Amino acid sequence: MRPGHRASTIRRRMEPFRILDSDGNLLGDPPLDLDETRRLFAAMVSARTYDHKASAMQRQGRLATYPPFEGQEAAQIGSAAAIRPDDWMVGTYRDAAAMWMHGFPWMNLLLARIGDERGGSPPEGIRCLPASITVGAHMIHAVGLAWAERLQGTDSVAITYFGDGATSEGDFHEAMNFAGVYRTPTVFVCENNQYAISMPRARQTASETIAVKAVAYGFPGEFVDGNDLFAVYAVTA
Repeated sequence: MRPGHRASTIRRRMEPFRILDSDGNLLGDPPLDLDETRRLFAAMVSARTYDHKASAMQRQGRLATYPPFEGQEAAQIGSAAAIRPDDWMVGTYRDAAAMWMHGFPWMNLLLARIGDERGGSPPEGIRCLPASITVGAHMIHAVGLAWAERLQGTDSVAITYFGDGATSEGDFHEAMNFAGVYRTPTVFVCENNQYAISMPRARQTASETIAVKAVAYGFPGEFVDGNDLFAVYAVTA
């Protein structure tokens, strides 16, 4: 959350927050108008097209290891659309859609997959770090960037993405603890696909949900349907 923004009441939600049902029907008022909804839907289509193409190129031997993100487009596009250009983004190897939405070109993302150093260089003025390969380690950098913005007196935030497996890493707990103690303007986005590589979520954490972990560190946590573009946008904004 941004400096000066009052935290909402911490909620232990056992069912994910939704604005759309599984058939796409509205359950509440959408947070976006029709034009913006069209724009973000087009962005999700672009992201899936990139993902399918990159997956095919990897199978052809034209790219190195490629982690697909199909099914996570709404989580990434919806959250990235809710932040500003002067906010920081720190993602993982599976967050190409969010990075692209924040200004990181598709070409650079592809270059990174063939070992070209230009793939790790965002254009001038784009506040997006290169994709992190080490599981969980990048969240500490996001907290540091957010803290630096706070010390400089800005209202910029840092958003960071990770999978549910990263919540079992020590770096996750250090980042969350620091963010809670120093009240850094950091948004943690866990894209929970129910598996950490081949380890199911139920075997790698005893928490009722991933979102409830935020409670221990003293800031709000929201359990949201990651396939609901409206819900993801509303919670992030």
